[in-house]
Amino acid sequence: MQKLSFTFLFTILLTGSVLGQGIPKNQQFAEYAAATLDSIYAYYAVKGTHLFRENYPIDPKYQASYLAGTANNQGVNAYSYLWPFSGLLSAQVARYAADKDTNVLHAIEKQVLPGLSAYLDFRNPPGYASYVQSAPTSDRFYDDNVWLGIDYTDLYLLTGNRAYLDQAKMIWRFVASGMDKELGGGIYWCEQKKDSKNTCSNAPAVVFLAKLYRATGDKAYRQQAIDLYAWTKDNLQDTVDQLYFDNIQLNGEVNCTKYPYNSGQMIEAASLLYQIEGDSTYLTDAQQVARAAADYFFSEQATYGSVSFKRLKTTDLWFIAVMMRGFVELHAVDKNPKYLIQFERNLDYAWANLRDAQGLFRKDWTGKDNSPRRWLLDQWAMVEMYARLSTFSHNLN
Repeated sequence: MQKLSFTFLFTILLTGSVLGQGIPKNQQFAEYAAATLDSIYAYYAVKGTHLFRENYPIDPKYQASYLAGTANNQGVNAYSYLWPFSGLLSAQVARYAADKDTNVLHAIEKQVLPGLSAYLDFRNPPGYASYVQSAPTSDRFYDDNVWLGIDYTDLYLLTGNRAYLDQAKMIWRFVASGMDKELGGGIYWCEQKKDSKNTCSNAPAVVFLAKLYRATGDKAYRQQAIDLYAWTKDNLQDTVDQLYFDNIQLNGEVNCTKYPYNSGQMIEAASLLYQIEGDSTYLTDAQQVARAAADYFFSEQATYGSVSFKRLKTTDLWFIAVMMRGFVELHAVDKNPKYLIQFERNLDYAWANLRDAQGLFRKDWTGKDNSPRRWLLDQWAMVEMYARLSTFSHNLN
């Protein structure tokens, strides 16, 4: 794990920031990512394992709200569910992609993947379950597996290690088993509760497929990405504002809730397909959704120091991190920095205003909610965002 200099730590303790200390913005954000990771290990890691608690402090009344019903919700578990754990892999892959630090890769191989293996489930086809295999059998979610598949594919693209690609292919076989002809296609959300097809299982699946095609050159992945993108757009996009709804039920009823990660993943999917196909329609799609998302998921004007910016609306920080992936991929294509500048300004503000005494982050960007609970996945999300922006060349100052 990256070590922080005494001077850097002392400055943080005194000021909560290193603005004006002569550290380049990209290096500053890399240091923020490393410091946050240290805080997470300090307050969530379960001693003697590679696993983590889901909340800090431990909340005896906590009930996970994101499961398919209550059958798997045991209240206070010894460890987090898979989804909150998976954010660690995303965060560390983002850090490794930023600077190819072999210490980060070593941490992935010796700490992250051993922990992840506790969730691997060998029902046919194999995939990752929502809770550890030492506990009673739990549900399996297609979207949980897609996020892991993306990370494994990225690891292969970064390292050339065939074991990562093999794992990604295994995950895709599981995810593909969640696709049928109901509603004309699309992937379900939960293997054990096939009553909805969600943007969160379909939009990132397009990203996953596009990256698998990049990794393998297999045209089957490319065609599946094209087809699944079209299905998601046809069934889950709001044609009025271009953003994406949450899900469609098998009876055709659409849940019109709009989460930032859903639209963000379609920005990323369209940007990747544009790079593969060269079809400007995909770039137009990505730019239209990006404009709409910037209008909808950023709220009132705010000021930090002498810098004005549009502050992010309060939601799970991980939803914001996954939305940001789309803007990062779009920036790689059209080189327009304006959206990433807004993310950069928000994240600079967050370091000084959202962190608590433990170095963990609140999720309320206005500062009005003083709830003491810190969700594990929100913390990984901050590591990921700081890591991704550590390579962004624009500086605030």
